[in-house]
Amino acid sequence: MTGDKAIDIVKSSGKRSTESFSRDKLHHSIKAACLSERSHDGEATNTADKVCDAVIIWLEQRPVVTSHDIRRVASKHLTRYHPGAAYIYEHHRYTI
Repeated sequence: MTGDKAIDIVKSSGKRSTESFSRDKLHHSIKAACLSERSHDGEATNTADKVCDAVIIWLEQRPVVTSHDIRRVASKHLTRYHPGAAYIYEHHRYTI
């Protein structure tokens, strides 16, 4: 959650119209991408924390956000810390 304001994410899959933003869900997916690139657990956790913090700051300025927006912004920030993990995070639907 971002402060005390709940953020609804517009889903692009069409299965649900919206979903509440989950920092834990984003953190898990960023960490998994880092671990898949052989990062140490502590480094992956640290990177995921930094990316999540940046995404939350970005979210607070947006009235409407799509899941694609979250993926794009998270990937941009992840690229700063771990380009290989950012590629996997961005393209995971196509590489699995």
